[in-house]
Amino acid sequence: MFIGEAPGYWEDIKGKPFVGAAGKFLDTLLSEIGFSRQNVFIGNILKCRPPRNREPLPDEIQKCAPYLDSQIRIIQPKYIVTLGNYSTAYIFSKVALSFSGITQIHGKFYEKSILGNRVTIFPTFHPAASLYSAKYKEQLIRDFRTLRHELQHKRLV
Repeated sequence: MFIGEAPGYWEDIKGKPFVGAAGKFLDTLLSEIGFSRQNVFIGNILKCRPPRNREPLPDEIQKCAPYLDSQIRIIQPKYIVTLGNYSTAYIFSKVALSFSGITQIHGKFYEKSILGNRVTIFPTFHPAASLYSAKYKEQLIRDFRTLRHELQHKRLV
């Protein structure tokens, strides 16, 4: 299960997550770890685009969180890959982990129970960050290689 922040312009228009430029890069990253969109669930904390594509407000996250929680309960993922600050902060709050920013905790595995399901949480940068920074793009690639190694070790790919 991959969780991002909120739909962007094209996501809102098409009603599907990660269909813009960041989504194309996410597809590449998924391919490199042996997955495609058909093998994983990709969603967002917010279910609609904030006005002027601004960052989500706390009350918007609170209002949309029950939908994400329901998706987690139904899917019962073995892994939750959080993409960026907002999804990581939300998931960390659900499992009582402190969060001070994605740059400090990305690329590490956290074994926790969320909504009655044992899960491995793997935070990384949002793919959109790679569109603006070569440093984040390189880090995302390294994080996904770390994830691939973990999945191969657990024989999930």
